Amino acid sequence: MFSRSLKHIHRWIRGYGLHALRKLGAPRVEGPKHVLFSMCDHYEPLWGGATATHGRDRVARWERDYPVLASEFRDAYGRPPQHTFFFPGEQYSEDYLAALGRLARAGLGEVELHLHHDGDDALKLERDIRSYLQAYAQHGHLSRDADGRLRYGFIHGNWCLANSRRDGKYCGVDSELGVLFDTGCYADFTFPSAPDETQPGIVNQIYWPTGDPRRARAHENGVRARVGQVMADRILMIQGPLALARRDGRCLSGRIESAAVTANDPGTASRVNTWVSQGIHIEGRPEWLFVKVHTHGAPDAQAKSLLGDAGREMHRALRRYNDGEEFVLHYVSAREMFNIALAGMHGLRGDPNDYRDRFLRPPPVTA
Repeated sequence: MFSRSLKHIHRWIRGYGLHALRKLGAPRVEGPKHVLFSMCDHYEPLWGGATATHGRDRVARWERDYPVLASEFRDAYGRPPQHTFFFPGEQYSEDYLAALGRLARAGLGEVELHLHHDGDDALKLERDIRSYLQAYAQHGHLSRDADGRLRYGFIHGNWCLANSRRDGKYCGVDSELGVLFDTGCYADFTFPSAPDETQPGIVNQIYWPTGDPRRARAHENGVRARVGQVMADRILMIQGPLALARRDGRCLSGRIESAAVTANDPGTASRVNTWVSQGIHIEGRPEWLFVKVHTHGAPDAQAKSLLGDAGREMHRALRRYNDGEEFVLHYVSAREMFNIALAGMHGLRGDPNDYRDRFLRPPPVTA
């Protein structure tokens, strides 16, 4: 039977049902489907109360071992896996950001903003975010607009975007979506968070939030991203797959699939199939499938799994989606995923590889 983690299922089961109905009515795709795979890491070197020395060791492990793993896999265009390190501003260290910069220069990923905060107000939040962005930019991280303004992707610590918890913990800022937009955030990559209570009712979508940006959980309401519609006055919500899935092929042994890759729940072939089969796409571009998964890759057990046999199993499973006939695999960063989504909304079609850098250019460290 499904586990007790269904406690908050009432928050999102209706959205999941609507998603299932949309899948049944999805248009037939002529030609190959393009699978856009992005690993978004809540990358916290000091997770679990680690010392600064332990944190440096964790980052050093990634700098040493990730290039080895990535060298074994390529997408349809010869690119290695792209790892987006959503680095927590409150854990900033020159050493950590410099090491991640070296990985970025090697063509293995990019850095974006992760943030844990509690009991905050909008003014302090804005001040802190701008400070963190400047610190990251000093290492060559983060993209810029044509006018030089810093742009960034965001993941909220503890899933608590815009005061998502009923008890108000781990945020404090109802108007957080507005603060993020004003400071240059282009998209939020926090969700799914099920089975946590912070999971919004909108499921398996890329969408524009339409709730009152001054109120908590303003992302609970939104309009699905579609060809011909760009809402440039707000951030985009890019969700990963969420599903009620079978475990080991047994109908009565189920799980909540929330796209979290962990040491205890690695990216198996079965999970990869579930991720892709959710068919997350821009309405009007069903041939472009967005697969955003997440992890906490810095803690030792997770790093051992992601950088070892379990990580290799996940990437081997993704090869099924790179046969060149039915599927074409694209390894993309969070920024590149946003660019491709926006390209679809602008009516661009064909090979999404052409649009990786269409709107937001690569950060200086990778350019």
